[in-house]
Amino acid sequence: MTQKIAYLDCHSGFSGELFLAALLDLGLSDDQFTFPLADLPFEGWSTHSGTFVDKGVRGTSFQIELTRKEQPARRLPDIIAMLQASPLSAQVQTTSLALFRRLATAEARVQSIKVDDVLFEDVGAIRALITIVGAALGIEALGITQLYASPLPLTHGHTKTARGVMPVPAPATLEMLRQVSAPWKSSPVDEELVTPIGAAILATLARFETPPLVIEQVGYGFGQKHLPWPHCLRLCLGQLQGTPGTVSAEADTDWVTVIESHIDNMTGELLGGLMERLFSAGALDVSYTPLQMKKNRPATLVTIVCSPEIGDALAMILLRESSTLGVRFQQMQRLKAQRSQQRVETPLGPMLVKVKRLGERIISVSPEYEECQRVAKEHNLPLADVYEVARGAARSLII
Repeated sequence: MTQKIAYLDCHSGFSGELFLAALLDLGLSDDQFTFPLADLPFEGWSTHSGTFVDKGVRGTSFQIELTRKEQPARRLPDIIAMLQASPLSAQVQTTSLALFRRLATAEARVQSIKVDDVLFEDVGAIRALITIVGAALGIEALGITQLYASPLPLTHGHTKTARGVMPVPAPATLEMLRQVSAPWKSSPVDEELVTPIGAAILATLARFETPPLVIEQVGYGFGQKHLPWPHCLRLCLGQLQGTPGTVSAEADTDWVTVIESHIDNMTGELLGGLMERLFSAGALDVSYTPLQMKKNRPATLVTIVCSPEIGDALAMILLRESSTLGVRFQQMQRLKAQRSQQRVETPLGPMLVKVKRLGERIISVSPEYEECQRVAKEHNLPLADVYEVARGAARSLII
């Protein structure tokens, strides 16, 4: 499986439509996202894309046309239920849900309401579903494993929303990008160039860094605004320098949320309790790394890995139950070997061992700690001896 890195040149802003247009310009076919979207239970829409030239720059434009102006309003639980019941792949569901949760959380904070009460109103809900799910489908189809983004144009003025006229950037847009410390550059344009859906994609999936990228393709996604420069998103697709071109298709991939924070004023006992609390809440991994902060104070870097759907909940646990004043989190894709447990017969009785595979090939077998601890206590043997017995039996029976 080829691992692709995408760099987003957001000189003219960022929106879901611009992103989809750039993906189409890089080779995403209409069928790859319109057919899966057609399986979702909402109607009254169509999409149009085609070649577009602005000031001598050629690319692809993308537009959503609503054929039914009246649409039901949807809240986050409605959208979660719709996506989870859909035939979309697990990766597309996970990415889409993470984007909707990011958007709803920001709107809830701005409006001072509960996340589940945020209303994606009529037309806006349809556009959000098409662009968010379409973006997730495009990322999967093109094999993009990480997004990087340039600084964003900080424009001014006002924009019309379902709740009235709002300043630019819209409050929810600013909230999402504030959370990830997105960098800005001043812009003289009196337009909304970064939309809330665009901000949700960037805040959830992108790093605001310039990667050491070997560029293989460049796509241009055009919008409809008339600006002194081409209104387009440039999407550079390639590989990180020094990265092999392909990774074995035998490995699995998925998306996770990585949460980090620096803590310099909690005792070891409290940090131990915090780790137990995070694991019990569903964290896939929690680690502590010693570091030095300003004034050379010793501190701890807390790193949490979890599924995207519980990222916000674990971040709130960290805010509530630790002394930190803020957390950072981002979406990352993992490359994983397959893991399973298998029971083997040993001189000390049947025991579970952990089997690591790449496809059909067994890479390694290791004893399970809890299982070895149980057998060591039952037979009053040193734990290291039980490990050796389990390891020897596993090698002879499996490898």
